[in-house]
Amino acid sequence: MRTSLVELWQYRELLYNLTVRDLKVRYKNSVLGIAWSLLNPILMMLVFTVVYTVMLGQSNRRDYAAFILCGLLPWNFFSGSIMGGVGSVVNNGYLIKKVYFPRAVLPISIMLSNLVNFLVALPVYFVLAWLLGVQFTPYVLFLPVVLLVEMIFIQGVSLLLAALNVFYRDVQQIMEVLILAWFFVTPVIWDVNLLPESRTVLGLDVPVQRLTYILNPMASIVATYRDLLYHGRSIGWDFFLRTALTALIVLLIGFFVFNRLKGRFAEEV
Repeated sequence: MRTSLVELWQYRELLYNLTVRDLKVRYKNSVLGIAWSLLNPILMMLVFTVVYTVMLGQSNRRDYAAFILCGLLPWNFFSGSIMGGVGSVVNNGYLIKKVYFPRAVLPISIMLSNLVNFLVALPVYFVLAWLLGVQFTPYVLFLPVVLLVEMIFIQGVSLLLAALNVFYRDVQQIMEVLILAWFFVTPVIWDVNLLPESRTVLGLDVPVQRLTYILNPMASIVATYRDLLYHGRSIGWDFFLRTALTALIVLLIGFFVFNRLKGRFAEEV
């Protein structure tokens, strides 16, 4: 693993170029260009705000738009990186067949381009939240820590799925369905505190809220973003540290599988 990391560092210029290329291709022939990284979450925020506050009347929060956007930004970073990362190796088959380079730079560059979109859109949240009266606290300084954990988790999942997609092209199709389901079971547009502490299922007492955090690392990550940026309170360190450990394990698994299979990429793509 150390050798692979050193090699990635040696190819950092290629990583930079691929990241820039992905951004250029994404917004090619677009009038607004990278401004779409701002408009996309804002438009989604407006839709969910209208549906939940005006049409359904499910929330009386005056700052509901900030509540929604706080969850959408990290989710969009995650989903965009995963869906782009899944096909990153297959979509660059012509490069893999022509020249040698660390194959891992392909899914990593996808994550970095989505990171740029996230960082560009983040100031919009701060402005909107301030206008809506959200009070920021010093806990917001923990934001880079949460972002780092999310990046580790994203990269682990991306490496694993990108490798599997080379041999089983159904992976990308399946992920299009799973990512939508994953969105609705993650507290992006709803508050995790609405979940009951426990519920009786088939005579068994099931800790619903606890299992949501344990089985879905993104639930813990999004809830942590919301704690820092919206509620202005401390991180729930018990679940967050477990999530960080889970993210690291996922990264190691993804890195291991990717390295074991990368030698066969050229003949499969």
